[in-house]
Amino acid sequence: MSNSVIAAQLYTLRDFCKTPEDIAKTFKKVKEMGYDAVQLSGLGPIDPKELKEIADREGLRICATHISFDQMREDIERVIADHKLWNCKYVGIGGMPRENRNSRQGYIDFAREASEIARKLADNGLRFIYHNHNFEFRKFDGMTGLEILYNEFDLSVVDFEIDTYWVQAGGSDPAAWIRKVGGNMKVVHLKDMAIDENSRQIFAEVGEGNLNWPAILQACKDIGVEWYVVEQDVCQRDPFESLKISLENLRKMGIW
Repeated sequence: MSNSVIAAQLYTLRDFCKTPEDIAKTFKKVKEMGYDAVQLSGLGPIDPKELKEIADREGLRICATHISFDQMREDIERVIADHKLWNCKYVGIGGMPRENRNSRQGYIDFAREASEIARKLADNGLRFIYHNHNFEFRKFDGMTGLEILYNEFDLSVVDFEIDTYWVQAGGSDPAAWIRKVGGNMKVVHLKDMAIDENSRQIFAEVGEGNLNWPAILQACKDIGVEWYVVEQDVCQRDPFESLKISLENLRKMGIW
């Protein structure tokens, strides 16, 4: 593997991506710290062409996105056009609509609608990816929400984007879930979990918390993950510093 497969999830830097000028400065900093790719999420308004120009100028690939499900529902042609402009194959959703989260049937209905959208993306050479949180580990008739999605998605057109922190927060095993989805995951979210002085779970830089990184990274390698995306929802220090620490720790782990 090369460093080009490690990307920065811009949601981590959302407070520094509110204007086109902010975005340009942030992309420059991300490149300077050693990342070669970004995932788009949490950005303020910017013309798609200008965003592409900024990314190209800094030598950053746009490897994936997180956009709203409503945007996919209401303007799929624009979604397709933007992703083709960015040469970005993976069209992500950060989480399913809230109205679908409280019943087994809600999960089934979402999976079926998402699969329909995913077929339209696939017809245009793109791939729908689903990012989990911890709420998908609530059980319905003995089955977690994430298991329902796994069973109900059309996996010929839908992939997962397993988030290591949120799987752990849901009481499950990140490495096991990575292996479960197998070839249906090319983009993974890497974030760590630590415990603070009040015994609360907190987000941490990769390698600074308690997740089993040798098992997680080996599972990713074994199933053929293409993009290792570093994300930290809440940072205990400057977010740019947090992203840099995660990158340095991943390099020390030796898989790259």
